[in-house]
Amino acid sequence: MATIGFIGLGIMGAHMARNLIKGGHSLVVNGKFPVPDDIRAQTQVVADSSAVAQASEIVITMVPDTPDVANVLFADDGVANGLSKGKLVIDMSSIAPLETQEFAKKINALGCDYLDAPVSGGEVGAREATLTIMVGGPEKSFNIAKPLFDLMGKNISLIGDNGAGQTCKVANQIIVALNIEAVAEALLFAARSGADPERVRKALMGGFASSRILEVHGERMTKRTFNPGFRIELHQKDLNLALDGARKMGLALPHTASAQQLFSVCAANGGKAWDHSALVRALEIMSNFQVADEPQQAKAAA
Repeated sequence: MATIGFIGLGIMGAHMARNLIKGGHSLVVNGKFPVPDDIRAQTQVVADSSAVAQASEIVITMVPDTPDVANVLFADDGVANGLSKGKLVIDMSSIAPLETQEFAKKINALGCDYLDAPVSGGEVGAREATLTIMVGGPEKSFNIAKPLFDLMGKNISLIGDNGAGQTCKVANQIIVALNIEAVAEALLFAARSGADPERVRKALMGGFASSRILEVHGERMTKRTFNPGFRIELHQKDLNLALDGARKMGLALPHTASAQQLFSVCAANGGKAWDHSALVRALEIMSNFQVADEPQQAKAAA
């Protein structure tokens, strides 16, 4: 079993770390960042990211954005300063593909390999170890990391060279955002027409419109359960990567842009930390109509 450094114990990272522990691996974590009590009790807690790298054979990072990865890897107390030749760095964050390629080159220059391995599946997938994992990097490193990925996910694919995993994740986020928008529009239409949106959702689950988004996020919309999950501000970050990349390549992504604007409506109304299924709230605000009433306990609390 490997000694694994794990940096980034947030909503998803904490569950991923727990699954590695369940798989029998020893974990080393950075005490500068919040460490859940149960993980702290089962891991070695060290002073900084450099110390994590020194104590580990493989280092996994799972942090919010491109600058966060750059800081964790290359700050004075970062991972790079604790690496020795032959170690493996795996970034499972969702960040910019071009910057990922540059990070990989810097890590390779230290005699270490680098994988970008962003994930999809949200908190549920992280907790249940059913994440989709999209990997970019050398095949030999992928084969080394595959047993670890198997403990965290189910659909695991080597896409190509460094950066290809992040490119795949950006494509995933485009599809997810547009599916959330489609489900939100459909349920809003159904509810405003007088149909029970939850019964409509269940009926559609048996037809060609069935999807994981309709199943999970459609239910969030009808039951008004918008605690993350996956925060709107993080999906905004991912769509910014898509739109910035499209601008550089001369591509038109009009519906990606419209989904981003709907997320911006939510953020402007205090919802940047809502689950991304709450995109429906933007349509509700624009239409002055809600898909479903708030739960009675929420009304009473208000």
